[in-house]
Amino acid sequence: MNRPLLFLDVDGPLNPYAAKPERRPEGYTTIRVPQSTGAAEERRGLTLSRRPLRVWLNPEHGRALLRLGYELCWATTWMADANRWIAPVLGLPDLPFVDFGDALLQDRPDGVHWKTGPLVEYANGRPFAWVDDEQADLDQEYVTAHHRAPALLHHVSPRLGLRETDFRDLAEFTRSVGISPPAG
Repeated sequence: MNRPLLFLDVDGPLNPYAAKPERRPEGYTTIRVPQSTGAAEERRGLTLSRRPLRVWLNPEHGRALLRLGYELCWATTWMADANRWIAPVLGLPDLPFVDFGDALLQDRPDGVHWKTGPLVEYANGRPFAWVDDEQADLDQEYVTAHHRAPALLHHVSPRLGLRETDFRDLAEFTRSVGISPPAG
């Protein structure tokens, strides 16, 4: 049986961006990710850079995620950049990512989060868990109506990031779909 997918958002679950800005959470390290104003300015040779983005990451989260028994997949606006900036700090290999295409950051008239439809489509009937800080009841209703396999939408506080209880809940989901996390 295929392992369930674990869709990972970066900002909120892995980067507790809403924590007190003057106090990095214990166990976290800080990285600074350069931001530019956009490709058009860069093509014209302008160097209009903005202040780097501060990202807090806990290197222990990578090992904990790998121990869960999921097939990990980025589900974040970072998309491929998560492999460049986030994965190395967490000790993760390059992971596949959901390319949100035209759905990226586009509000839906039905109130369902813009990620929800593409995640259900990407899962293509496989069990999945989705770790994010922006899910709502409408997203669970959509998944229940449009996905034929078990799914866990797991909300993580952007003030706290992933905690031990979150890892326990994710491990329990793998057991509920008949997959035991690997030993170790």
